[in-house]
Amino acid sequence: MKLESRLTADGRVAVLKLAGRFDAYEAEVVRDWFFNQLPDGPYRVVANLAEVIFIDSTGLAVLVDGLKRCRQRKGDLHLCSLSETVRVIFELTRLDTAFAIFSEEAAAISAHS
Repeated sequence: MKLESRLTADGRVAVLKLAGRFDAYEAEVVRDWFFNQLPDGPYRVVANLAEVIFIDSTGLAVLVDGLKRCRQRKGDLHLCSLSETVRVIFELTRLDTAFAIFSEEAAAISAHS
């Protein structure tokens, strides 16, 4: 799994871009980011999943934990750019009702305003 993160130009939103398989073998990297590397501040995060080719229950659990962490700190976690395969998994698990999901990164960032 490849993970890149950056803050938006105004510093209000952290963008987490993931690529590859998001499964039990790779989930710890993302969990570590949410719990140890997420910048201090408003805890507004956009996870761009455009390049995630697979997600399993462990990956989903990490995102749910990240969502809880953000919301406990008066922020939120938005998802964007889900491939059809990943979107179907969110729909089957009904997690599409728990997350705000956007087709584009810019829309997900704007929704945090």
